[in-house]
Amino acid sequence: MEQGSNSEREELIMKVGERRYEWAELKANVLLADSSEPLSPEPLSPNEHQAFEFAKKWLNNQGHFTIRTSGSTGKPKPIEITRSQMVESALATGKALGLQQGQRALICLPLQYIAGRMMLVRSFVLRLQMQIVEPASDPFALLTNKDFPFDFTAVVPLQMQALLNGPASYKERLNAMAAILVGGGPVSTTLHSKIQELSAPVYQTFGMTETVTHFALRRLNGPHASSAFIPLPGVYLGTDERGCLNVRSSITKNQTLQTNDQVILQGDGSFIWQGRWDNVINSGGVKVHPEVVEQAIEQVIHELGLPDSRFFVTGLPDERLGEQVTVIFEGSHLGADVELAIRSALSAGLSSYEIPRAFLSQSKFSETPTGKIDRPKTLERIQVYK
Repeated sequence: MEQGSNSEREELIMKVGERRYEWAELKANVLLADSSEPLSPEPLSPNEHQAFEFAKKWLNNQGHFTIRTSGSTGKPKPIEITRSQMVESALATGKALGLQQGQRALICLPLQYIAGRMMLVRSFVLRLQMQIVEPASDPFALLTNKDFPFDFTAVVPLQMQALLNGPASYKERLNAMAAILVGGGPVSTTLHSKIQELSAPVYQTFGMTETVTHFALRRLNGPHASSAFIPLPGVYLGTDERGCLNVRSSITKNQTLQTNDQVILQGDGSFIWQGRWDNVINSGGVKVHPEVVEQAIEQVIHELGLPDSRFFVTGLPDERLGEQVTVIFEGSHLGADVELAIRSALSAGLSSYEIPRAFLSQSKFSETPTGKIDRPKTLERIQVYK
């Protein structure tokens, strides 16, 4: 990409103090970033610094980028993603959501990981204006009234919950958006219920670092809400003999990428996610998806009015069954009465093999660098201390 003349640079220089970036403005500032002239009377925040460092590489037409996985399904590792993959992903998302040039994007995710990085790329490729804030549980708290409105953002469930629990003005600002993406973790029953209060379209994402963030979206609210994920334009899906999803598109360099996600593939090309093959519990010869049990427990906790607490379901060794379904809560022990109430409520919708046979607790879960529950490390601690 050509750098342009000095007059063009002067014409495009932005007011960094306002923290409102357009593609052309960001281009001008990147060109000046190595000069002795300060970019702003105030130092850039860490997330803004990450944005400028990535933008320098992008504007120099760098063809490959190294991104670290989050570690939610294994050890964090660096993988290489091409520029063309990122462009294709951004274009597909823009088409699926109907994003238009000049719309404003709020970037509030960590920019060292793919989800935040792709918010930058979407802004570059789709010519969106962007505003960058530090990752925080309540990203709106970092903004002033003059910063609004926004048309598009991507958040993790924790941020979505904080925004929905915020002042009434938060809901108005969310409803002014054309699209809101929620990803990076499961959407709980409580959060899903709160999202129904919004009129703006909210989508749950499905994907991974290897697929350059999401390759499918599920509408969570409104008349088009669905339990199925719809693939982005140009994405082709299939399943292997295990019923695990595979994906092929320009985003995967037209190579078939096999996942360990078991799904029900629908006739219209959409799919319903059941769980991860590598998480399946074999209890007495019956295969149990912990994700199905977790969803049922979330619903029961909501119905019983119990306090929200992080938990996950796993299989622990059992002499008779091979593995027993076990639920592990973060915090103090629930107590026998609460456990009995949960088991009783679960019996209405789960088989006897799916109902947890053991309830354990851990004062604090181990976490991945992105704040997700690190199940293997948490289980190591439980095995040691129980």
